[in-house]
Amino acid sequence: MTIESTINEFKRVDAQRADYPGEHLVVLGAGVLLLLAAGRSRSFLARIAAGAAGGALIGRAASGTGGAARLAGVLQAGNWGTPRR
Repeated sequence: MTIESTINEFKRVDAQRADYPGEHLVVLGAGVLLLLAAGRSRSFLARIAAGAAGGALIGRAASGTGGAARLAGVLQAGNWGTPRR
């Protein structure tokens, strides 16, 4: 297996699983905590690693199927009653 096929397999599995209630809020909180830790770290490498991981988690929380992408789909469709998947 190549790295690209492994990543695509992870994406496929992630897209098929059900969302857990509050999952994206937990991921958002973890990302914010990592960004705060990055700001307090004395090590340059720790700042870079924690900042990158925190930014990735915040992006994941915003773009996941149950996050801001889903809300944007509802707003764009104008269907306020039921969010689309």
